[in-house]
Amino acid sequence: MSSDPWTADDPQPGEFDAVLADIDRRLVERHEGDQNARVRILVSVEGDDVQRLERIAQDRGKTPHDVVADLLRDADRSAA
Repeated sequence: MSSDPWTADDPQPGEFDAVLADIDRRLVERHEGDQNARVRILVSVEGDDVQRLERIAQDRGKTPHDVVADLLRDADRSAA
C-alpha cells in the first residue's frame, strides 16, 4: 500500500528527491552542525499514567522529565 510521503508517519529515503532537485540552489544555505544544539520531543502522557509519572518522580525526588530520561537510558542499556 503506497502512502503520501507528505503525510506518512515514516517517509522513505528518496521520496523527496524530485522535490529537492527542483529547489533553486540560490535559496539553500549550508551550515555546520551545532554541537550544543538540543532536540526536544513532546511525549503525551494521559489518564492514570499522568498521576503515576508524577508519583514516581516525587518518590525519586526528580522531575517527570528526569524519570522519562532514566527510562530511556535504562531501555537503551537493556537493548544493548
